[in-house]
Amino acid sequence: MTHRSTRRTVLLATGASALAAGCSKYGDSNGDSGSSSVQASAGQELAKTADIPVGGGKIFKDEKVVVTQPKKDEFKAFTAVCTHQGCTVSAVADGTINCPCHGSKFKVADGSVAKGPAAKPLAEKQIKVDGNSISLA
Repeated sequence: MTHRSTRRTVLLATGASALAAGCSKYGDSNGDSGSSSVQASAGQELAKTADIPVGGGKIFKDEKVVVTQPKKDEFKAFTAVCTHQGCTVSAVADGTINCPCHGSKFKVADGSVAKGPAAKPLAEKQIKVDGNSISLA
């Protein structure tokens, strides 16, 4: 007998996974305890290329991804979870991705640490740029 997943089963499993992911040791200290944390899926459009400023970036809090454009037409993506204590980064400014919890800063070009206390870089995420659309690969 073959068991087929119903839409309800898939949604419940996804919700349970998101809930488990949200119960980390440090959590997100940005005060959004009421919003769900759902990881972006491959192929999901995150933004249009025009939405990402050159030398800066944009944070997609729900997907826990930050997309940057270090140079014109060069797009990068990283996890939006700080490697210091797991807070979600809150801003991209002056060439860095900034964490509000303890002041860590990461370079928009490669996610490496520009200022501690974080000691590890942000993990790179694979993205696909197709025309003017940016999506997770």
